[in-house]
Amino acid sequence: MKVVNLNELNGTENDVEHGTWRSRRFVLANDGVGFSFHDTVLYAGTSTDMWYANHIECVYCYEGHGTLVSRETGEEWEIKPGMMYLLNAHDKHTVKAETDVKVACVFNPPVTGREVHDEHGVYPLLTEDDEPAKDGATV
Repeated sequence: MKVVNLNELNGTENDVEHGTWRSRRFVLANDGVGFSFHDTVLYAGTSTDMWYANHIECVYCYEGHGTLVSRETGEEWEIKPGMMYLLNAHDKHTVKAETDVKVACVFNPPVTGREVHDEHGVYPLLTEDDEPAKDGATV
């Protein structure tokens, strides 16, 4: 059994900040359970383009307000507490945070904890050895 308090992650290698967001990662690839689990805040007044070409992500908002935009269709959804979205088709999307938007996220395959978005908004598919996976690491 693994038990972790969010505040225990502060300032560790599982606490990743990158411009418009901060993600504290509870469960990672090296936990060996087939997914990773993160607590992420997207900062108020920011817009973040993302595209998980190598991962499926499920996001649950528990605090804050913003807008989710499909970059493929232009469709928009209000992000607010209680809202969930699943990026099951490697959807290119943008999150516009009106306030700090706090979300819980699950990734499959799991991330290692070292990923940050590249210039396309993509997380590379990393192995535990910090090498890009042989089957198409980045787009």
